[in-house]
Amino acid sequence: MRVLMDGEREKRKDFLVPADEIVAWHDRFVVKWHKEKIDLAGDGFLRRVLENHACNFHLWHIEDEARRKDVDDAYIAEQKRKIDYWNQKRNDEIERIDEWIVSLWPWVIENEDLPMNSETPGSIIDRLSIASLKIFHMRQETEREDVEEGHIVECRSKLEILQQQRSDLEIALAELFEDLRERRKRMRIYRQFKMYNDPRFNPALYRKQKGVILPI
Repeated sequence: MRVLMDGEREKRKDFLVPADEIVAWHDRFVVKWHKEKIDLAGDGFLRRVLENHACNFHLWHIEDEARRKDVDDAYIAEQKRKIDYWNQKRNDEIERIDEWIVSLWPWVIENEDLPMNSETPGSIIDRLSIASLKIFHMRQETEREDVEEGHIVECRSKLEILQQQRSDLEIALAELFEDLRERRKRMRIYRQFKMYNDPRFNPALYRKQKGVILPI
């Protein structure tokens, strides 16, 4: 990870858009991507946010496919492998968001006297992305005409709860941005080190290569 020089940081001082704008991006692109092919616009911080958002978008719809009962096992296995791929990429993008912040504000990982924030901006942004997808799809459920009124009422109630939960997250992100910028808190980039996709670390893969079958 490259730390920015002072001049570069000055040019990018307002790269960190407000939390409410990130939420607006999420909602805008969820609608857009349901109508047309995903095209990741922008660069810099916006690109990082959208890369993560696209991973969650893919995961949402692949997870739906993986639960179908009208397809053969090979199709489900294919969806599970896609889930592994996009989940790995999703975690990578969370780390890249946090790396971007550290490159701009290196003090957030340097001052050990500051209180630690266990959840990073990247992880909150990821949760906001998922919340946007939940809200979009729950709202769709409230607009269905092929279900009973009870289903609509239930989904409206859930939609209200989801919106409140996202509002809480948005406030938490805004406060964390301010605390990091003003040197009131520190953070750490948490490396996920997903092991199941790497044949060096997944015993079901490397033992199978050696002819050892694991009991289930």
